Amino acid sequence: MKAALEADGTTSVELEIVRTMGDDVLDRSLPEIGGRGVFTAELDEALLTGRVDLAVHSLKDLPTQLPDGLCLAATPVRVDPRDVLVGRKGERTTLASLKPGAVVGTSSLRRAALLKAFRRDVEPRNIRGNVDTRISKVDSGQYDAVILAGAGLLRLGLEDRAAEWLEGTAWLPAPGQGSLGIVTRADDAGTRSVVGKLNDPGTRSAVRAERALLQSLGGGCQVPLGALGMPYEGGLRLWGLVASADGTRVVRGDVTGIGDQPDELGDRLADFLREQGAGDILKEVFASLLEAGAQSEGRA
Repeated sequence: MKAALEADGTTSVELEIVRTMGDDVLDRSLPEIGGRGVFTAELDEALLTGRVDLAVHSLKDLPTQLPDGLCLAATPVRVDPRDVLVGRKGERTTLASLKPGAVVGTSSLRRAALLKAFRRDVEPRNIRGNVDTRISKVDSGQYDAVILAGAGLLRLGLEDRAAEWLEGTAWLPAPGQGSLGIVTRADDAGTRSVVGKLNDPGTRSAVRAERALLQSLGGGCQVPLGALGMPYEGGLRLWGLVASADGTRVVRGDVTGIGDQPDELGDRLADFLREQGAGDILKEVFASLLEAGAQSEGRA
């Protein structure tokens, strides 16, 4: 990202690493440490206080509602949004080939729910840490496999560790997965102009539709909800799903519309999914998340 911003020869970028609660608290699941903002709150504060001028996020971790004074200034070209299954090094591992009782690591309720929907005979188990840490736990035998965002492997040059790319329209990714989001202060016209050059219209249309679906259903990045927008000439197709935590109920749908009306497309798909029972599923999910949060506070 630094190189892309400096490519015009007139911009100089200084990197500053800001650690978030989601990065530092690794002994609890994400629902236990909080919902929205676990990977963004500290970056938001750094922006609002003027410590930094822009923040680069994995868009799937960025809440649909930003704090007052901040804006999503650019979404660069998206890389492959699919999830991948990673097995032990040198072994051929697929979702279908996992043995009954296999332990699969994931910190995502969406991935755990889909895993139960596709393979009720394997065990999803919470795993935290960076990509290298998660893969090392598979190679050491602590887990039989892990499910990760393929984009993370691509950006780290580890795509050879992807044993299976999970089909995008069947195993839907998180809204915004594979895309970066660059956030700036809303009143910083200079920075917005510089980063705006990195914006990709097709990516922005797709992820806006996905995030509109997420917002319309009242979800955050920790709910078992998947979405994928795919632009084509003059239009946009949007797939979505909502799953119960145990994977026994999965509501799916897709809609097609005009590419420059992504928000309307997301709202329309949300209405359809609610008609199929997504609202009842999400009520149960939100109740369990509140309970997990309360239990975590009680242990603190």
